[in-house]
Amino acid sequence: MFGMLRPCSHGAEKYGIDASTWRTHMCGLCLGLRDGHGQLARAATNTDAIVLSVLTEAQMSGSVGRTTAGPCALRGMRRAEVASADSPGVLLAATASLLLGSAKIRDHVDDGDSSVLTRRPMTKVSSRWADRARSQAALIGFDVEPLVAAISSQARLEALASASARPSAAAESTARSHEPSAVDASPAGPSDFGSAESTATPSPAFGGVDSSRAGSAESTGRALLGSTRKTSKNASRIVSLDDLTAPTQICAAEFFAHTAVLADRPENIAALREAGRHFGRIAHLADAVEDFDADRTRGRFNPLAATGTTMPQAYDILRQSDSHLRKAVAQVELDQVPTIRWMLLDPLHALVRRVGRGVGATAHACSTSRHTASMQYPMPPGTGFEKPPRRPGIGEALALVLGVYCTGYACCADHTNPCSGKRKDAWIKNCDCGDCCDCGDCCNCCDCDGCCCDGCGCDC
Repeated sequence: MFGMLRPCSHGAEKYGIDASTWRTHMCGLCLGLRDGHGQLARAATNTDAIVLSVLTEAQMSGSVGRTTAGPCALRGMRRAEVASADSPGVLLAATASLLLGSAKIRDHVDDGDSSVLTRRPMTKVSSRWADRARSQAALIGFDVEPLVAAISSQARLEALASASARPSAAAESTARSHEPSAVDASPAGPSDFGSAESTATPSPAFGGVDSSRAGSAESTGRALLGSTRKTSKNASRIVSLDDLTAPTQICAAEFFAHTAVLADRPENIAALREAGRHFGRIAHLADAVEDFDADRTRGRFNPLAATGTTMPQAYDILRQSDSHLRKAVAQVELDQVPTIRWMLLDPLHALVRRVGRGVGATAHACSTSRHTASMQYPMPPGTGFEKPPRRPGIGEALALVLGVYCTGYACCADHTNPCSGKRKDAWIKNCDCGDCCDCGDCCNCCDCDGCCCDGCGCDC
């Protein structure tokens, strides 16, 4: 199970929402993957993709499809009303889960996270899920090919970034040691994020999506693919951080926009495409921050290291994207606004705050400025890096996949990742209670006029 969004059941009570709504959509997606693509496909369940099902329903007026699911261990062997597996939102969420799951498996294979014996079967699963995503997308009129092209372009972008960063790595390291500020520095790429205007417009040279001009997944995907091919002939082109996150932005933008198509709300397409683009940027950068130490230790590519972006700068970009996403969602005509706040906006804001605390950019939003941190990455070798865990062997990895992921055990118990060997918390433990403010009620302790609720984008 993949994804970064974890809505808090206590937050549902604040909005007057049934906390089982999240489980309704998650179980609907899981069963939809099982019924349409087999038991193994349930491992592709993506908690972020659940938002697509929620967004689709939130734009629909009238009753929504529900079906009674049989007993499940994750529900204490109880039956439950879940989203129908054939509903448009679940079909879109299943398409996203299969496509992103395929890309994630392929990424693990390319990074060498799997043993030699498991690479072939993992590659086959990746290809099969990609084919299933295409067939699923055809059922809902969604052209997935430009997104596949965008995902495929990621490897070329990373190769170009590595090639352009390698000759100047020593010079950049020397210059960085003399920088007086962690936030105001201007490395290649992130300097473009200094204003709201530049944040909303990724580099067109690599196919970034400008919401004022973006018309379809086909045009944006082809633009990205063509531009990377041209740039591959000129490796001296400096690849910016926004260039590296462009494929993720495109995929999330088009998935978000298609929820409006399925709900027959064309007036929402542009705003949702903009919201999805910032969602993709947040997802990509948050993952880069989390994996920074492990990537450096194992010599793997990391977009922050490749572009010379410091952790406080990455956090600043995340905050800006979170603010712009909230503003975009505020423009969408929704019939279930509290549900979207609970399932999308609050968990995303909590994620950004966790990243800020993790990199030292902020200790507590009510009393500490995000500019107080002076810690910069990359750090000198041997300082603060944890020893990477032992990766499971082929037999152990297969046992973990079959016993932990295919059965859903990972949702309710701590477990070992079969690819990396890292210990992972159970999904049910990832509750973001009170994460908007450490005092538990931001609206009473911060002068932000309700930061959790009205999309002001402030840091509390």
